[in-house]
Amino acid sequence: MLTRAITGLFFVIVLIGALLLGEVVFTLFFSLVGLGALYEFYGIVKSEANRPNVWLGMLSALTLAILIGLHCIGYIPFKYVWLFIPTISLIFIVSLFQKRALPFNDIGYTLLGIMYACIPFLFFVALGFISGTFNHYIPLGFLIILWANDTGAYLSGRSFGKHKLFERISPNKTWEGFIGGVLFAMLIALNLEQYFGSLAKWEWVTMAAIIGIFGTLGDLVESMLKRSLNVKDSGNILPGHGGLLDRFDGLLLAAPLVFLFLLMLQ
Repeated sequence: MLTRAITGLFFVIVLIGALLLGEVVFTLFFSLVGLGALYEFYGIVKSEANRPNVWLGMLSALTLAILIGLHCIGYIPFKYVWLFIPTISLIFIVSLFQKRALPFNDIGYTLLGIMYACIPFLFFVALGFISGTFNHYIPLGFLIILWANDTGAYLSGRSFGKHKLFERISPNKTWEGFIGGVLFAMLIALNLEQYFGSLAKWEWVTMAAIIGIFGTLGDLVESMLKRSLNVKDSGNILPGHGGLLDRFDGLLLAAPLVFLFLLMLQ
């Protein structure tokens, strides 16, 4: 428990520090987290039947992360982001030479890893630039709301939880915890406009609803992934907390949807 608490505190300090140290550190840090999460994904899905092309998958994700980072910071126009497409093509072409019995299993898991484990972090990076210039308050608010949802869900579930949410996937999650988490996240979001500005109050609250609902579903999806692979944690980089996918599971579905919501308001 002490190890978990110390790791959690250090984890929060590092995340907030990455947000406050400027656009370059923010972009670089969360892009690297996305690459680390992708590497974890490849590690847990790898088997005799499924062998994702780790290095080409990592190369594709790295190329995409660099191009999106350069675009967000203002060095290149968006059209250059599509230059990552040749690396995707290589994933298919290289499989022709590998003589695997189920090549499309390998291709599928390689591409799924990029889409599921890495790209959500690039959407999170893009949240910092959604208004046209770097604004750390929006991704910081995202994380605060996500943590508020987790806290509210835990406390509500412990106090009132009776009806299971998805028992076959996560036996401890309840509808009461789910609803309590979303409501607490929305309550916290009501106050963010006062301290952070950047968005209108209703936009913060809507953002909280998206994070609360899809953050919980993202958690369940990651649990489903681990159960299907019969693994307890996605990794061990964070003592007491597991891996990066374990720690950021709520972000994986929520970040792209929050970005889409805010983009539609521009």
